[in-house]
Amino acid sequence: MSARVPFVGQRIEDARRALAARFKLAAIESAELDARTLMCAALDLDLTGLIASAARGLTGTEVDRVWDFAVRRLSGEPVARIVGAKEFWGLPLKLSAATLVPRPDTETVVELALQIIRALPRPAMRIADIGTGTGAILLALLSELPDAFGVGTDISEEALATARRNATDLGLAARAAFVATDYAAALSGPFDLMISNPPYIRSADIAGLAVEVRDHDPHRALDGGADGLDAYRALIPQAAARLAPGAALVVEGGQGQNGPIEALMAAAGLVVQSPAKADLAGIPRAIAGLKMPR
Repeated sequence: MSARVPFVGQRIEDARRALAARFKLAAIESAELDARTLMCAALDLDLTGLIASAARGLTGTEVDRVWDFAVRRLSGEPVARIVGAKEFWGLPLKLSAATLVPRPDTETVVELALQIIRALPRPAMRIADIGTGTGAILLALLSELPDAFGVGTDISEEALATARRNATDLGLAARAAFVATDYAAALSGPFDLMISNPPYIRSADIAGLAVEVRDHDPHRALDGGADGLDAYRALIPQAAARLAPGAALVVEGGQGQNGPIEALMAAAGLVVQSPAKADLAGIPRAIAGLKMPR
């Protein structure tokens, strides 16, 4: 019980401040934001409700939840894992143990895909998201393209169940289907757009990742083999064979990987759209190749 004492009998605002102070002592950079988010989740309040309830005392049950969340965050568990959800492209997405936490860098893939699509508009567009995870990229695109239909693939049934749930929650289930397969192997095409955020971390680099990623994201969704390119060697030829003439493949890559990925695209007969689109940190992140008409 002693560990819980700082929160017992406290008002909500005092508990939030105490939680942020603990996170700061643990050198958590986003201490204030994390404390606010976890307090909202523990008390089942939005930010407005948290502010309005600032002077109310915590109940015993609420103290237990706040302390549980604090312990998990201090152990390195990401906030998104603790609350079970993450926003991507303005869409609230639920997570599971089989899915990556969607990251802002991946929105670069959505931006490039939309840029290409809007330059080459097609009616009733067919989209395939390879290794869909939470469905983040596919659902972001469907939210922007009301006439499009999409298929998400994943080797994990648990990930597919999470993606289906997200599609339903967002009102997009009627335009989304999800298939268990290794990359695009079970798809027949043709598709107007294929997209993917595949595993691209070098196997030897995984041990050095931040604890939030290394210990909490599924390794199968991270490990790209010895050079980080195994997934692209499998995915790019499959995609090239399933793209309609004039259609595009857009993938996410890691730092320094855009050159090798572009070479794999060219070897599969795709015309690379250079330069790669950089993320907010200036890292070339989204790479595209077009299948030209014969």
